[in-house]
Amino acid sequence: MDDIIFGSSNEKLCEDFVKAMQGEFEMSMIGELSFFLGLQIKQSKEGIFVCQSKYCNDILKKFEMKSCKVVATPMSTNCYLSADEAGPEVDQTKYRGLIGSLLYLTMSRPDIMFVVYLCARFQSSPKESHLKTVKRILKYLKGTTSVGLWYHSHSPIHLVGYSDSDFTGCKLDRKSTSGTCHLLGSSLISRHNKRQACVALSIAEAEYIAAGSCYAQILWIKQQLEDFGLKISKVPLLCDNTSAINLTKKLGSTFQDQAY
Repeated sequence: MDDIIFGSSNEKLCEDFVKAMQGEFEMSMIGELSFFLGLQIKQSKEGIFVCQSKYCNDILKKFEMKSCKVVATPMSTNCYLSADEAGPEVDQTKYRGLIGSLLYLTMSRPDIMFVVYLCARFQSSPKESHLKTVKRILKYLKGTTSVGLWYHSHSPIHLVGYSDSDFTGCKLDRKSTSGTCHLLGSSLISRHNKRQACVALSIAEAEYIAAGSCYAQILWIKQQLEDFGLKISKVPLLCDNTSAINLTKKLGSTFQDQAY
């Protein structure tokens, strides 16, 4: 049995699609989308809100964290996880279960994505320090179970990309992690969090690599929007590193000179 989501601004097109599908497959209509694979969808004239509050509460109950204290952030500012080979070992099955549950939660919670992916690197040999960091995520979730993604129905059609990087954030191989996100109006439509393939020798290099990943995603999103009849000519890419911005401008002017 497979589930399928479809929608249209034209109700007649939805009815035609249902008839066409039912003519080929045995299927039933559930109605307006409200719950799908752990995702709670609330639709209104103002927009669509996507969250996983029920799933979040289920995680807290499953791992006996319903009565824990609440913290304001999913990760402390002085948290630098390493292999911690001399640290006390913890139950691998429980740790991997925690990580798997949290990874699924990141679909509607990009605010925990970085720290969850960071903790996921130590699943082969989890230590007490790693489990402590994961439990802090659960403490943060307890106070933010109703947080989700909001898609406004009247959001302006303009695309913006954001890029950032943590220089040598991974203590195992000294690689940096790129973080990018893209907003269409006020709605988050894409986000990316991945350890870089090479070791950056400076903050500017790490930020430049992250900006490059963000730009590649912008080109792909622009192409997708054109398929829907939305053509966007200029897309700002926001980066908080002056050296990386100047490097981009310099390389851009060099390529233009070579083209002429």
